[in-house]
Amino acid sequence: MPVLPPRALPPLLVLPVLLFALITWQVLADGPLIGVDERLSRALVHPDRLSELLADLGNVQVAVPVLVLALAYVAWHGRAGGADRWWRPPLAGALAMVLVPALVAPLKEWTDRPGTPAVPPAVGYYPSGHTATAVVAYGAATLLLLGPLRSPALRRVLVALCAVLVLAASYGLVRRGYHWPLDVVAGWCLGAVLLAGVALTAGLSRRPPRLGLSPRSPRPRE
Repeated sequence: MPVLPPRALPPLLVLPVLLFALITWQVLADGPLIGVDERLSRALVHPDRLSELLADLGNVQVAVPVLVLALAYVAWHGRAGGADRWWRPPLAGALAMVLVPALVAPLKEWTDRPGTPAVPPAVGYYPSGHTATAVVAYGAATLLLLGPLRSPALRRVLVALCAVLVLAASYGLVRRGYHWPLDVVAGWCLGAVLLAGVALTAGLSRRPPRLGLSPRSPRPRE
């Protein structure tokens, strides 16, 4: 059962890539968006215990185990149900998670963006790896679990929970001052592209087969 219509994938790829390119250009060129970003950060930053706890939702130690449990369940469910290539969806989710640090680390080194005044002086804050980790871990777990779920209500709850976790982690990172707002938006963009890759690789966006006669099917007797 496809969980994403094929028409949804082009926007999931094109729009985040364009937005990510724009933000990265502004970071490298110290463009006008950076000034807006810094003013917004000053208005939002208020370090407290709650913001720190919310930011921890993007930690590898918190987000990745959630994904691992989802991958294990999807693999078990697919194999037990005799699904063809049952291993492909969990492999796609695992690969997306591995690509997060592989992409974020060189981008941090290349952009060399300083952190906010709320953190010790350092560079390499763009893009937000915690945000990308949250998007990919919770997003991939949700995408893959939507397949086995048949209840529309449970599917809606799962999607809502994923959105809450990602937005909570993003809010915590900005509120605590761990990242500039544009760092977080760039993490969303990067995560969205990787999730689109999960949907494509795992076959979650294929059209359901049409009912009817195939060209080689015999015609029914009248």
